[in-house]
Amino acid sequence: MRSMKQNLKRIELELQNPHSFDSVPNQANCQNWVAAAIQNSSQDLSIVIRFVDAEESQELNSHYRHKDAPTNVLSFPFEMPDIPELLDEPKHLGDLVLCEPIVLREAEEQNKDVLQHWSHLIIHGALHLQGYDHIDADAADVMESLEIKILDSLGFENPYDAAV
Repeated sequence: MRSMKQNLKRIELELQNPHSFDSVPNQANCQNWVAAAIQNSSQDLSIVIRFVDAEESQELNSHYRHKDAPTNVLSFPFEMPDIPELLDEPKHLGDLVLCEPIVLREAEEQNKDVLQHWSHLIIHGALHLQGYDHIDADAADVMESLEIKILDSLGFENPYDAAV
């Protein structure tokens, strides 16, 4: 049986760090985490990951989710307009927006390794871009189980362990 990962072509990842945060993960880590989170694709993909401050996170969260507070990660799946796709261009899966001060604060409060927390949130966001959600308990169980499995394959602990 072929592994689903063998079908994956390439992922173009654009990292945006307009505030030059030092704590954000590097390109290689992000590339590895996103690749691990992609469940099955036989086409080239592109994703943008933007690292923002609390103000920008709050503005986006307020505008798109009607929640007037910053949040750790926002996922914006790309919806292709009804036009022919260019064969040589990767399919844009969407954009992830991660709030650096929230991620650092959560890692400290939850007694988690910062790099592991970054990996979890990027994987979490990449799963959202593929249509996974946690709106109800069943969907949350599926998504969390997948996150745990992916993180384990990368050598990271279960982020949902009650031990934190």
